[in-house]
Amino acid sequence: MVHNNDNLDKTSLFSGMKRMVNSTRAVGGIAARLAGEKMGIPINKASHAEELKNILGNLKGPMMKVAQLISTIPNILPDEYADELAQLQSNAPPMGWSFVRRRMRGELGPNWETAFDEFSHEAVAAASLGQVHKAKLHDGREVACKLQYPDMISTVESDLKQLRLLIALYHRLDNAIKQDEVYKELVTRLQEELDYKREAANLRLFSYMLKNNDTTVIPNVIENLSTERLITMDWIEGKNLRSLITPELDQAHRNNIARALFKAWYIPFYQYGVIHGDPHMGNFLINHQNQLCLLDFGSIRIFQGKFVKGVIDLCHAVETNNEELAYQAYTSWGFKNISKETMTVLNEWASFLYAPLTQDKDRYIQDDTDPDLGRKLANKVHKGLQQAGGVTPPREFVLVDRSAIGLGSLFTRLNAKLNWHQLFQEIIADFDVDKLDQEQEKAIELARVPPPLE
Repeated sequence: MVHNNDNLDKTSLFSGMKRMVNSTRAVGGIAARLAGEKMGIPINKASHAEELKNILGNLKGPMMKVAQLISTIPNILPDEYADELAQLQSNAPPMGWSFVRRRMRGELGPNWETAFDEFSHEAVAAASLGQVHKAKLHDGREVACKLQYPDMISTVESDLKQLRLLIALYHRLDNAIKQDEVYKELVTRLQEELDYKREAANLRLFSYMLKNNDTTVIPNVIENLSTERLITMDWIEGKNLRSLITPELDQAHRNNIARALFKAWYIPFYQYGVIHGDPHMGNFLINHQNQLCLLDFGSIRIFQGKFVKGVIDLCHAVETNNEELAYQAYTSWGFKNISKETMTVLNEWASFLYAPLTQDKDRYIQDDTDPDLGRKLANKVHKGLQQAGGVTPPREFVLVDRSAIGLGSLFTRLNAKLNWHQLFQEIIADFDVDKLDQEQEKAIELARVPPPLE
């Protein structure tokens, strides 16, 4: 449906009011049920979780993005809710052509159409914060124009308030993992995602960091056609991973994709202190040369070398059963006041996560006959943390953990079998804290990355 310009503001206002009512209804519904459970009234969480997914799925936009994100963070919500929220897909209703023209005029000026030889009237892809149009420049280059939906700043702010209430309500019942710092991190990173100039800088940063890695392709940014709410970049042709993972996909191809993913995520982290926090299948393609093409660079975090050293140290601690080194690692991450009992529980979870990196052999990422082992162990760790008085994860830990879990899930779906230990050792072979900090400073300066929001 195409709206005329006179109705745009009214439509936006009506949509905003409807969104507020629906999101309040969703959060209020959980609140009532959790309060009832605390008073001894049993609830069918699975049924209510599906209802919640349907409500939030209709809202689309940042609430959907938030829902997808929190579904990957262990114990931020009950399992039933997290499972349903994980199924939400980015299929926001597209802006009509009249609206797109008005938005493009606001970003590039009244003569914006003269910059393109062709510009698709229909969106070719829609996500939670914006939509993509395919276009062609006068020199024949095909480009992707990602245009942000209107009113995203106020919409994100409203949705995050609902999320804060939801987390607070749940953690009155469950104090195993205190999420105060997690919430702060989600707020900051989502605010950064709204700035497409920052995302353009992130593309330049990843192009530099992966310049010697021929298994990965990063699109170039068209600088003069990009703004804070519009990013124009090379058009990338390829297949998404969901369509590729079929029974017909041979093992060698599965392994190559997994190897490329591992390098694309962990060369930047272990050599430059930069993590891509959103290993979602919709964020990359496999091109005709079987290269991994990364598309979305909104969710990025930069760390000091000492934090990265802590991640490596914990792997060594798990491998050698060194409790003192494990304690130093958790402290360098920002965990505070960790008791011996709490550390014992955390180490059990770390041993599970780090197992592929500590075993020098070809193996599947989950080398066990029980597909539900991870969930069972997570529940055991959760109960252990409750008994130990709970733990507050540092905000720096959120995207690293999310990447590890997201990538692990992809490696499992690919059914890839690799020597993960060898891959890891190759990447960290020359690790040095001072060297990482120096390389990071150089890369950030060259890519013109703005300072992170706090």
